[in-house]
Amino acid sequence: MGLSKTDRRLRIRRRIRKISSGTAARPRLSVYRSNKEIYAQVIDDVKGTTIVAASSRDKEIDSKGTKTEIAGAVGKAIAEKAKKAGIEAVAFDRGGNLYHGRVKSLAESAREAGLKF
Repeated sequence: MGLSKTDRRLRIRRRIRKISSGTAARPRLSVYRSNKEIYAQVIDDVKGTTIVAASSRDKEIDSKGTKTEIAGAVGKAIAEKAKKAGIEAVAFDRGGNLYHGRVKSLAESAREAGLKF
């Protein structure tokens, strides 16, 4: 029997994290997707700190619409917060999830809002 979905995702996540690391100059945009919500953080791995974060649970995010539309709003919010913090470019970490659906929607709206990756 093969790997479960969770095991596969964690294996991919570890493979990504071996290569991808956030610095002060180019922090890591980490995405976590649960069944209900989606979370994004901009992380400086050298210091081990989260610089900015946004999620679908934030009060300023409109929770009406599909999960994909909400993910797009989170992407826009994280990009705006990052720009206020003086961050222009990030390394994208999809957290082992496929670049599809909600993860893709978050990434594309963050790009449209001016974040480079």
